[in-house]
Amino acid sequence: MEAITPDYTAARYASLHQRGIVITGGASGIGAEMVRGFHAQGARVDFLDIDVDAAHALCATLPGVRFHHCDLRDLPGLQATLTAIEAERGPIEVLINNAARDTRQRFEEITPQDWREALGANLDHQFFASQTVASFMKGRKAGNILLMGSVSWMRGRPGMAGYTTAKAAIHGLTRTMARELGPDNIRVNCLVPGAILTERQIKLWLTPEMDRDILAAQALKFRLDASHVVRMALFLASDESSGCTGTNFVCDAGLTAN
Repeated sequence: MEAITPDYTAARYASLHQRGIVITGGASGIGAEMVRGFHAQGARVDFLDIDVDAAHALCATLPGVRFHHCDLRDLPGLQATLTAIEAERGPIEVLINNAARDTRQRFEEITPQDWREALGANLDHQFFASQTVASFMKGRKAGNILLMGSVSWMRGRPGMAGYTTAKAAIHGLTRTMARELGPDNIRVNCLVPGAILTERQIKLWLTPEMDRDILAAQALKFRLDASHVVRMALFLASDESSGCTGTNFVCDAGLTAN
């Protein structure tokens, strides 16, 4: 079946025009689709990633989008990159902490190094990127931070202890940050994707049996792709969601509706 290019202008968010958006992990998967979605809305988009080839290929199709090479596990480097974007590109008005790595590993095989790697790839950068950007937003008394969760911890998925621990922690972090930053008019929400079909998922994990199990567990009987997550992100980054903070927004076709 030929892939259909999503229309990210079917709903127009006037407040996103020229809004400064920064997306981590934007070279592939859900992140790349977010870059496309915000670009289509006329936002000023910068994204961070470690995959240079994929990033350059994406930028070649989206005039005005800027790529910044950054290993998000290097926290001082991450903070320096965000500071440079704020200084050189203009105000970071929305931060989307998209980057993650859902490595599978058996419980008894996880080493202390593996554990730290899982938290570094999925949790640490979300906090320190948010901390850095919030320091800029506070001066403007305005800002919007979006963390990325996962239904995997809600479902207790096996073989992903480090990943599910990090994603569960983000639930608590969202609420605490919303309370701490709310007085400065900075909103913090968590976008929680379900079983999303991405190239990585299809290449590494998907089997016919898994596909059937997911559809059987979902309330809606079609597979979600990255565009479903992007549409929610556009709403949460816009002024149309101005009354929303400290909340999980689940996009999972009813996978966790039990």
